[in-house]
Amino acid sequence: MAPASTFRQNRAVPHSTSPSRGIAGRLRTESGSAVLLIVVTAFALLWANSPLSSSYVELWQQSVGIDVGPFGLHLDLHHWINDGLMIVFFFVVGLEVRQEFAHGALRDSSRARLAAIAGVAGVALPALIYVLVVGASGGEGLRGWGAVVGTDTAFMLGALAIVGPRLSGQLRVFLLTLTVVDDFLAVSIIGVFYSDEIRPVPLLVALGCLVALWLVGRSRQWSAAPYVGIIIVLWLATLSSGIHASLTGMIAGLLIPAYPTQRQEVVAARQLFRDFWQSPSASSARAVGRGLSKGVSVNERLYEYLRLPTALLVVPIFALANAGIDLRGGVMADSLGSPVTWGVIAGLVLGKLLGIGIATLLAVRMGAGRLPEGVGMGSVFGGAALSGIGFTVSLLVIGLAFDSSSDLGRQATLGVLVAMVLATVLGWSIFKIAARRWGEETADLPMTLDSPVDPEVDHIRGPEDARLTLVEFVDFECEYCAHATGSWEDLHGRFGDDLRYVVRHLPHHPHGPLAARAAEAAAKQEMFWPWLDFVFTRQHALEREDLIGYAAELGLDVEAFIEDLDSDEVAARVQRDIASAEASGAKMTPTFFIDGCRMVGSYDARSLTEMLESSRRGGRTQAAKA
Repeated sequence: MAPASTFRQNRAVPHSTSPSRGIAGRLRTESGSAVLLIVVTAFALLWANSPLSSSYVELWQQSVGIDVGPFGLHLDLHHWINDGLMIVFFFVVGLEVRQEFAHGALRDSSRARLAAIAGVAGVALPALIYVLVVGASGGEGLRGWGAVVGTDTAFMLGALAIVGPRLSGQLRVFLLTLTVVDDFLAVSIIGVFYSDEIRPVPLLVALGCLVALWLVGRSRQWSAAPYVGIIIVLWLATLSSGIHASLTGMIAGLLIPAYPTQRQEVVAARQLFRDFWQSPSASSARAVGRGLSKGVSVNERLYEYLRLPTALLVVPIFALANAGIDLRGGVMADSLGSPVTWGVIAGLVLGKLLGIGIATLLAVRMGAGRLPEGVGMGSVFGGAALSGIGFTVSLLVIGLAFDSSSDLGRQATLGVLVAMVLATVLGWSIFKIAARRWGEETADLPMTLDSPVDPEVDHIRGPEDARLTLVEFVDFECEYCAHATGSWEDLHGRFGDDLRYVVRHLPHHPHGPLAARAAEAAAKQEMFWPWLDFVFTRQHALEREDLIGYAAELGLDVEAFIEDLDSDEVAARVQRDIASAEASGAKMTPTFFIDGCRMVGSYDARSLTEMLESSRRGGRTQAAKA
């Protein structure tokens, strides 16, 4: 379980010729961060089994303390990592979960229901299998059942990027939605079953901090500083209370408010930037920074600040401190004969595969939920197999249940590492079988424009035979479409007659369908483009009477306009574009296609220019690389 860039679009990143920048860029990808974790884990194992193994043990036992007047906090380095750095990890997980409930996939009741069913089964069955395997021997080994309940999302998504289908965006969405439930249950299990003796006074302070976070969130405080200050006090209280920091870290993340970007704040920030442009000063620069911050929820800003440091620093340091087990002196042979090792392997590899896969299959067939478009059951089972990569949560629970340096701790840790390899190989095999036997070569929305641009039907601005084609699906009530379509002036100035611009309809706002039919009614009088430019500046008024008034202002034949507005022919023309959007994988507006490939990422004029330049040079667009 690790923070990931959940359901956000990938950013278009300019190519870099610098080797160092290239390496840094690769590390920021899901496959790159997974490779980094593998390298760190291998290094920890080599160090722990080398002649310098004593230095590995001694390093994490070093005491590090902070004293402020009469108060002090002293922990060994291992506890600073597991109880300190890891609260950042779980806090980021909580932020991500809150985003999904606020404006992500978990707002869809069908997806949320399917995720809950599969997530619960993917936690319960692995734990049951572990208990069945280890139960016969009894003893302390049973305490490690929590080691098989969690999934390491970073490792899983990295493995998916490496061994999964060529295009797996929708499968990734499904797995991330699933791990939201997995994460919450796993963290709750750690907090309830693997905490120390509870001390009431610090616990009350921690609860007070959670209430304070809720109150600050309810006040819609946009600055991150109050939240961060409360969270620091919360962490200190949690350490003293005996409850593991993971639980309060995740709850704190859930309490940080998340909401879609506020367009009015973005517009206000634009005015502030104009003030800075006209009269640059420290005060106007500070005002711009404050204005930009107000446009984005504090949840997303904190997530953006912490996401990469957590994935590239916190989790690798945790792996370095926890994955190094000494396998010398017969430990390997003892571990392979231990029910704890096999309980962990069976729980993670078989439990996750069967729990998630079968629960999803049954839920879909019984109508209790629906899979994302483009995802087949073969891909679901492949993703379920990859969910057997436990790592982060597994190692954390092992340290709490057994002490990583004990015999049982080493046996369980070896089981986690073996399960990671087996789960990846099993997932790869299932994906290959699914592609060969059931044709599941992708697990994503379509990336190619369907149907191709037709000059006889489509609305085209620019030469019909231009080398480059930019298609945009729009909704006349979508504020972002209004600003995105304004990029045409910049793009035309850059590419001239090399570019043709095509608009298709994808109405999804309340007034969108009527406004789309009105545009087609105007097109019947050869006025589509003047209509588009005119109406996009009047998005606040799109009632029928408003649209008829605009037709009069533009000098259209109003009677003919009204007749066409209500005609079956115009309605069918709009429906054609909607069907094209569905077949092309366009779900929201604006969505762009460059030379027939769906663009993923930012759609400002600079990003569009970069992608068009890449296409003109014969390179691939960001869509083709997705």
